[in-house]
Amino acid sequence: QVQLVESGGGLVQPGGSLRLSCAASGRIFRINTMGWHRQAPGKQRELVAIITSGGDPKYVDSVRGRFTLSRDNAKNTMYLQMNSLKPEDTAVYYCNADVELSSWAPGQIYWGQGTQITVSS
Repeated sequence: QVQLVESGGGLVQPGGSLRLSCAASGRIFRINTMGWHRQAPGKQRELVAIITSGGDPKYVDSVRGRFTLSRDNAKNTMYLQMNSLKPEDTAVYYCNADVELSSWAPGQIYWGQGTQITVSS
């Protein structure tokens, strides 16, 4: 099986920065697209950003210019650098990944357990 573990969440003041990590482990042949989603209290889970296996990131409008997504394929790890944080960024952040377990198996989506980000003074 595959496990995704997020780390780096916490409490930060408005305008501050945090860096999230998402490390994948287990029977991994290849990881395709990886991404971050978030879910604020009382709201549906929403996409934040995705990054292809080639390292091309895409962002939703609300975080573009403030968040930077990157990945280290050798470590099966993805990073989300979040700057200029706003109270509306408060949410539980989840990573996910499209993982192939072998050369002949189609990719499957795996999710992490989530990490809380709270932006408040």
